[in-house]
Amino acid sequence: MIIVIDRTHIPECVQVIRKSFLTVAEEFGLTTENAPRFTAFATDENRLFYQLDVQQRLMVAWVDEDGKIIGFYSLLPQSDEECELGSLCVLPEHRHKNIGSRLLEDSFSRAKNAGFSQMKISIIEENSQLRQWYEGKGFVHTSTEKFDFFPFTCGYLRRKL
Repeated sequence: MIIVIDRTHIPECVQVIRKSFLTVAEEFGLTTENAPRFTAFATDENRLFYQLDVQQRLMVAWVDEDGKIIGFYSLLPQSDEECELGSLCVLPEHRHKNIGSRLLEDSFSRAKNAGFSQMKISIIEENSQLRQWYEGKGFVHTSTEKFDFFPFTCGYLRRKL
């Protein structure tokens, strides 16, 4: 079941995001030392409260039959036409069950209903499997950028809604 989260869900969402992105960190050799700003290490309650309260992000979760959050994403308005999809993730033990695809489809629907015509996302450019997954969902690779604080290249993709 998909729900819009509120402040009471934030602690559980932090754990889901950190655990989900930790598998990516492990795959690409990211640590708190070489990538302290990476999602698996930088996400905490204060950050999510800021995103919810100050940035006014829509935050959405997949809840299992036991009421536990097992997937998450957020939407951040970038302009009147564009929003950014953030932290789309599913706990490792619940992957390959189409939950990520269903959350992504939900994000398209909610973004379109909010009046956005485009969505963007950033990924680890070297994660070719993830890039292919997003391209298979209609995203188009638009650019890359290298930051000093990450040991990887950021890849940017966009999709018309």
